[in-house]
Amino acid sequence: MATSGSSSDSLDFGILHDLIGYRLRRTQLVFFNRFAEACTDLGISPGLFGVLVLVTRNPGRTQTAIAQALGNDRSAMVAAVDKLEKMDLVERRPSLNDRRSYALYLTEHGERFYQTIENRVKEQERALEARLEAGEKDLLIDMLARLCQPDSHDNT
Repeated sequence: MATSGSSSDSLDFGILHDLIGYRLRRTQLVFFNRFAEACTDLGISPGLFGVLVLVTRNPGRTQTAIAQALGNDRSAMVAAVDKLEKMDLVERRPSLNDRRSYALYLTEHGERFYQTIENRVKEQERALEARLEAGEKDLLIDMLARLCQPDSHDNT
């Protein structure tokens, strides 16, 4: 009988190790844990980092556009922007194209902060990439991008 302190090496994982979804989830946990080690002291989660990247690269885009690009729902996006606004990283301004929407911009503090967080994320990514052989990163990113594409029957 296994004890609560026994290693998972002795467990039979059945088909789990052959399932793409299971392997993706386990990999996601590794990446999120490494991200947390690198960025938690700054108060930034992977989701907030995604918002910062898109706002940095697309100043003046609406909350809705950023949310759609990230696959976030409206309420999650409002909460994320509220947090980033409280941290003085992002500011909302009335949209020039739609009076009902807000456009997002980095603050001056946000621009400096973004460089710090981007450098930390790149460093933790390099550490994980070191586990891969030459050319495998590009191959992995290509495969993951294909897995994220909608099925052809989803477009009907």
